[in-house]
Order: sequence, then C-alpha cells, then structure tokens
Amino acid sequence: MDLGLKGLNVLITGGSKGIGRRCADYFAQEGANVAICARDKATVDETVASLTAKGVKGFGMAVDVGNKTDLDNWVHESAKALGGIDIVVANVSALAVEDNEEAWRKEFEVDMMHTVRLANATIPYLEKSKAPSITIISSVSGREIDFTGPAYGAFKAALIHYSQGLAYKLASKMIRVNSVSPGNTYFAGGVWEYIENNLPDLFKEALSLNPTGRMATPEEVARGVVFLASPASSFTTGTNLVIDGALTKGVQF
Repeated sequence: MDLGLKGLNVLITGGSKGIGRRCADYFAQEGANVAICARDKATVDETVASLTAKGVKGFGMAVDVGNKTDLDNWVHESAKALGGIDIVVANVSALAVEDNEEAWRKEFEVDMMHTVRLANATIPYLEKSKAPSITIISSVSGREIDFTGPAYGAFKAALIHYSQGLAYKLASKMIRVNSVSPGNTYFAGGVWEYIENNLPDLFKEALSLNPTGRMATPEEVARGVVFLASPASSFTTGTNLVIDGALTKGVQF
C-alpha cells in the first residue's frame, strides 16, 4: 500500500528515541521530510543525519517542549527548513509517575500544554496543506486505572478528550486529528528498561498484565502512528487507536 507520504513534511516532538524515533524513521522511509526535536542535541543531530541519509530533508533542534517560546521557534524553523508542514506528531511525555504536586505540574506543562501549543502553532501551516493531520500520543493509562501515577493517567486521558474535540473543531478545514494509546513499550534506554533493572518487582508485575507475555516494541506502535497520520487514512479523524496487545480490558465504543 502506498501511504501517500512522499514529499510531505512531518514534525515530531521527542523524535530522537523510542516511538518518536521509529516514527521519524518510517516517515523518512516513505519519502517524507522530517523535523524532530528533543532535549539532547547530540541525539537530535544523530537522528537528523540518519534521516537525511534516506534521501529526504531532515531538521532538528534541541528543545524543551515545556517552554512555549522554544517550541514555537522550533515549529517555525522546521516549516522554513522543510518548506511547510503537513503532518504533526505530538509525542513527548514528562513520564511523571510520582504522586506529588511536582508530577502534576510536569504532566500539565509537558504532556498537556506542549500538545496544545504544538497544535496552535502548526494549524496555520496545516490549513495550507493538502493532507493535514495531527496525531497525539496518549497512553492506555488514559483509558483505565492502572499502577501509574495519578497525574500521568489524568493528563493522558485529557489528551484523548482534547484530540477528539480538536478533530470536531477542525473537520471543516479537513485537518484530521487522532490519538494513539500505546501499552507498555520496551526499548533500550527507555523507562521500562530502567524499571527492569532497578525495580524488578514492578517490572514483573507489569509484564504479567500483558496477555501476550511481552511488551510492545517502538516499531509496532510507530507503524500504527504513521498509517493513521498518513493520507492512506484520509477519512479517519477523532479516533483513539489502542496498540496494546490486549493489555486493556475496557471495551472502547
């Protein structure tokens, strides 16, 4: 299947590792130009070099997405470098799972407000696109109560609600908006590797809840994100795609 991504311009926050990195790789493999941001300049530079080696335009900046000025600047510089914006993937999370006020603040500023600000900054560009879409990365923790912190789950739920509301608001402009809710996703350098090595009892408990007997790979989640964001999924908007290996038990109507 041709996803129709060749020549389109994609922005991904948190695009240097994990799900975001795999999304960047797949978009580039399909011929899309990709701009990423992340905190660490070295990994951003390495990722951009890898993307441009695939024969597409690549751009990246070290950015704290919790800072509105920095995030807006990255959006505008990315649009300038790529020649516009067609697809946006809001992927960054604070991963604040503690039960304290600092966790609530981090989740609000990073997960929630980075997504809202990213949408607001990119919509003027998306209005000029022939295949515009926004995909917001949430979590299964936003669908049902689990062992993660209350702030993390609450704001992941808020992102799903925000995504569907934005989809309705932007439908007349033909800008599609969807969310993706991954289950536990394991990769080198990720939170689950850290938990496996430092909190083995928690890791064992989490793994036991996965009916498949394993966690997802970033590649498995990224394929769903890329398809949902692509023109191949042109009439899908306002949906929440769960990619969790049957981890969650609640029926999604």
